[in-house]
Amino acid sequence: MQAKDNIILTHEQIQHKIKRMAYQIYETNVDEKEVILAGIAENGFILAQRLKVILEDISGIIVTLCKVTMDKPSPQNTVKTSLSPSTYENKALILVDDVLNSGTALIYGVKHFLDVPLTRFKTVVLVNRNHKKYPIKADFKGISLSTSSHEHVTVTFGDRDIAILE
Repeated sequence: MQAKDNIILTHEQIQHKIKRMAYQIYETNVDEKEVILAGIAENGFILAQRLKVILEDISGIIVTLCKVTMDKPSPQNTVKTSLSPSTYENKALILVDDVLNSGTALIYGVKHFLDVPLTRFKTVVLVNRNHKKYPIKADFKGISLSTSSHEHVTVTFGDRDIAILE
């Protein structure tokens, strides 16, 4: 099978989905003065940066970025954030990642933020796969895919964004 046959989202489709998710985030947080976009490094943070640009363009909400780093294969006790907990305390927080596969990264990200009181907590992913081993869902998603457990989704952000099913 050719690589072009495996493209699930083109650059234009990714841009459209990011814009749509930004509007959904805005609609959900219309009464908030500030939201925190906490992007899981690396691609989740890139997606959070792109959502921030659109949110600031379409709303008066102050958007603060937070980079979430973890050892994805072994995330227990390795979650760190670029912001101190007092920065996001009593604010709306949205945890962002590129692909929801097993749910491991998202569930440990959620666990980390549960130690701090928040006004609202939502999750965003560009690609939602249906192979979760944890009871976690994406509140906002670009696309949902039913794939086999042997397949892999790769999102590449750059001059020409692309999402590929391998």
